[in-house]
Amino acid sequence: MSENSNSTRKKVKRIRILLVDDHPMVRERLTEVINREPDLVVCAEAEDRSEAIETIKARQPKLVIVDLTLRNSDGVELIKDIHSRWPGLLMLVVSMHDESLYAERVLRAGARGYITKQEATRSILCAIRRVLDGQIFLSEPVASQILSRLANAGPNQAAEPIDSLAERELQVFELTGRGLNTRQIASQLHIGVKTVETYRHRICEKLKLDHPRELLRSAIAWTHQEQKQPHFL
Repeated sequence: MSENSNSTRKKVKRIRILLVDDHPMVRERLTEVINREPDLVVCAEAEDRSEAIETIKARQPKLVIVDLTLRNSDGVELIKDIHSRWPGLLMLVVSMHDESLYAERVLRAGARGYITKQEATRSILCAIRRVLDGQIFLSEPVASQILSRLANAGPNQAAEPIDSLAERELQVFELTGRGLNTRQIASQLHIGVKTVETYRHRICEKLKLDHPRELLRSAIAWTHQEQKQPHFL
């Protein structure tokens, strides 16, 4: 009886998960939570785009959990790259960035869910299993917000100016709206101060803002507006 039980345990094939995050402590905590599950295992970890791509080739995970802010690379661009190379590979975003600002973008890029790092410790297993079951994982307020936006969008509705921003530009815009200065943004996104200034210049051009003070006011107003979107419409 004992031999049969051991044989059954050996036959359980654990679902392989790759973690892509540049913070070792985040990876360690997620690994600890995931590896407690009898049918899940973190098969590998990566810090940036190139390491993630090589690891996917070598380890062939079923699910990739990815952050949006990576060392020397951008998470949304990585998601697009993975989706184009491996369309069937499932992806879940776990990020510090506000879900209401980025969830729709990562879904368009090819991810199947979004959860903030603040919620991850409590809800990561629920998010993982929802995505593995072929469903989309979002918080109820953000799912409602996205569905409402789609329902109210007419066929000739013009795109919002903010939609013209590239992913890094949007991140700089968001963090500006949260009150971070240039050096703080550079540190948080792992880029140079001059690079942040370049992104801010591009944002001003795309949003037709004439002065840095206008950029700050616009970023604060937009960030607060997005966070205050009604939960049930």
